[in-house]
Amino acid sequence: MNTSLGEPNLVAIAFFFLFIVVSMGITVWASRRTRSMEQFYAAGRSVTAFQNGLALAGDYMSAASFLGIAGLVATSGFDGLIYSIGFLVGWPIVTFLIAEPLRNLGRFTFADVVAFRLSQKPVRIAASVGALAVVTFYLIAQMVGAGNLIRLLFGLPFEVAVVAVGLVMLAYVLFGGMIATTWVQIIKAVMLLGGATLLAGLVLVPFRFNPLALFAEAAGRYGPAVLAPGRLVSDPIDAVSLGLALMLGTAGLPHILMRFYTVPDAKTARSSVAYATVFIGFFYLLTFVLGFGAMVMIGRETITRIDPGGNMAAPLLAEAVGGTPFLGFIAAVAFATILAVVAGLTLSGAATLSHDLWVNVVRSGHADEREQFVVARISTILLAALSILLGIVFRGQNVAYMVGLAFAIAASANFPALVLSIFWQRLTTAGAVSSMLVGACSSVILIALSPTIQMDIFGHATAWFPLRNPGIVTIPLAFAVAIAVSLARPVADEQRRFLEAERRLHLGGE
Repeated sequence: MNTSLGEPNLVAIAFFFLFIVVSMGITVWASRRTRSMEQFYAAGRSVTAFQNGLALAGDYMSAASFLGIAGLVATSGFDGLIYSIGFLVGWPIVTFLIAEPLRNLGRFTFADVVAFRLSQKPVRIAASVGALAVVTFYLIAQMVGAGNLIRLLFGLPFEVAVVAVGLVMLAYVLFGGMIATTWVQIIKAVMLLGGATLLAGLVLVPFRFNPLALFAEAAGRYGPAVLAPGRLVSDPIDAVSLGLALMLGTAGLPHILMRFYTVPDAKTARSSVAYATVFIGFFYLLTFVLGFGAMVMIGRETITRIDPGGNMAAPLLAEAVGGTPFLGFIAAVAFATILAVVAGLTLSGAATLSHDLWVNVVRSGHADEREQFVVARISTILLAALSILLGIVFRGQNVAYMVGLAFAIAASANFPALVLSIFWQRLTTAGAVSSMLVGACSSVILIALSPTIQMDIFGHATAWFPLRNPGIVTIPLAFAVAIAVSLARPVADEQRRFLEAERRLHLGGE
């Protein structure tokens, strides 16, 4: 297949600049309304359920979803479904376990909830370790996707492309805060859902809108194995580990949890999750069609030749079914997707550094609004620089796969302590801190020792740890450590404060 990827695309450039102009206009508007930390971090708690549902979907449907999953399905077949389903099934857990308690107990970050009845400083320090680890791995995936996309569409070097994305995102967060980020997410979600629906529809036209005919064509061309598991994740234990990480990690993602503070009350938080689940579920159904469509219409060899990670499958498919103009539109949608998610991640990381570490640990809660703004913006600049650096280092990796590792850290470091702090009266400060540190450190260490880093990045023949995703080991370990440490050294006063937390959990209140 002949492709214009790698050459400057005028349509894509026009859409890129249109999106940037619109989003910068939103940022200027939002900056005039961002006068307090509540507006900077939580959009003044004025977002409606439908708006927050779209923004949640926008935050969640990342480059991993659009570029990475389509690429995984195109190159690996059925196994890509693990990511499509895994990213979706975590939302019932968020709906029934997390959304309302988070809104009622917290203020800006998930650490607010864990620290509500426990000792503030040690809990916030431990929570920051896990939150920053998740944000870092998630940022890697987005920046790799952004670099590849802009490199191929503008003809720019990968490093220049990554720096450009980092600087544009920095402007959103630095000046517009959560108000700007929310509206950028909403616009991006509408663009992504519309673009993916149109693309999937065009793919199914030759097959009379019958996905089964598309799958049969893929099986006829590449053999029935493309419709069977085992090509991407051949080890059943690794498959279960990945599934656990994706399912439980959703409820531990800092940038997703932060969105529940933007709504006025717990009922609205729960309703917004219902909207988000509908949007996200529909989108992930489309990614499977896009992946098999790329497999059939583009071919695996072409996809991997353009990008070894397979991340350009969706843009290549858009060019095949709609020509260069449609490629430009889909590329602009992918760019908007990446930019919006990176903004949300950076804002959540800045909240962790400034609200959790600086205000509540260093300053013991005694920092005025001006000081908090300064620290938040310095934190934003540091995270933007880190995201640019990591994006350059990890080029060539599949972005969906890298996000899977971020989910493993979130499920290990954040989810156990968050759930136990809400529902288990006997959790202690020592138990929560131990759980978060063990979960974060064990998952990061095992990822560093896994085939992903040892073999794919460093080129070694073997890896110290056999599984590509450590969730099956680190998630139970984090729960076990929290329970064991809490039972070994019970604290009566912290158990009594659970009753206050339980009352506020059910009745709300600031």
